[in-house]
Amino acid sequence: MEVEMKIRGLMMDPVNNMPIVILRDASGNSILPIWVGVYEANAIALEIEKVATQRPMTHDLIRTLLHGMNAGVRKIVVNELKDDVFYAVIWVEREGKLISFDSRPSDALAIALRLDCPIFVDDSVLKNSKMAQAISEKVNSEDLRRWLENLGDEDLGRYKM
Repeated sequence: MEVEMKIRGLMMDPVNNMPIVILRDASGNSILPIWVGVYEANAIALEIEKVATQRPMTHDLIRTLLHGMNAGVRKIVVNELKDDVFYAVIWVEREGKLISFDSRPSDALAIALRLDCPIFVDDSVLKNSKMAQAISEKVNSEDLRRWLENLGDEDLGRYKM
């Protein structure tokens, strides 16, 4: 089963200074942090802030290619967490056919933002993510922010892209 989620923000991991994308479902019961690279976080942040660049970035180029081929992204799914690495799939529809493409979650999220398509996380990823389980226990967004900012090495695990 898939849970629809939205990007609720970007923050920096206070321990290793790496960006974290925070996904959250509509009810606020499920939250999933995904550590991403600096360049990937920048691509996501530029689209969140609607900042135009002089030249198209890779995710903008992908959007243009898809439009040019009369194809559209129906959804992206963070579908697996294996050995502390997140995996995602981009579902593209063209001429009535659905095609799935393996993707890093950060790229899938950047594309989803640019094409305004839904973001899903597989239930198994939420269940297998110790961090998601711990965060879901936090109800107040201010408490959550403080809790995330005060995480130590032993709390973070080693989630990678």
